[in-house]
Amino acid sequence: MDISKYLEISVTKRFGKPVIKGTRIAVYDILNWLANGMTNEEILHDFPELKKEYIQAALLFAASRDSHLGIA
Repeated sequence: MDISKYLEISVTKRFGKPVIKGTRIAVYDILNWLANGMTNEEILHDFPELKKEYIQAALLFAASRDSHLGIA
């Protein structure tokens, strides 16, 4: 999956945190919702601007954050 299709980082949005393109929903928000027990379906229902692929991209970003931060 090419997460750059779904995520962006801009200093003008959420203080430079990675967000879903076209929104102010941060990767952190999605991870927090999942960690607190929300299902993908609940997230998609509460935030209809999201798609399943966006949640997957957020998870992939978090899983591989070391490489995104330049830490090898």
